[in-house]
Amino acid sequence: QVQLQESGGGLVQAGGSLRLACIISGRIASGHAMGWFRQAPGKEREFVVAITRIGGGTYYADSVKGRFTVSGDMSGNTLYLQMNSLEPEDTVVYYCAAARDTMLAISEAQYDYWGQGNQVTVSS
Repeated sequence: QVQLQESGGGLVQAGGSLRLACIISGRIASGHAMGWFRQAPGKEREFVVAITRIGGGTYYADSVKGRFTVSGDMSGNTLYLQMNSLEPEDTVVYYCAAARDTMLAISEAQYDYWGQGNQVTVSS
């Protein structure tokens, strides 16, 4: 059973920073790509960033490019999302996800496993 456990969300002032973590457990191939998505109330889930676990290639949504950085630890079991220069518009629930294969994936349909979601609130 694959599980993704997120942590690190919370309340921060505009311009501040937060780091989200996603611990991966269970039987998942070490090479599967990973990603972060986010969702505001009443809106569809939105792609944030994807990363390949082989080679570390990344792809960011334009809305977070230059402000957010995705990374993983050497064991490959933890995924991070460093969020800087946060804006009130970044106030949403963030989800980590494990993709179906090793390629960068930006569509929800390409992900098989999801975390429970982690609320980030940015005050103005």
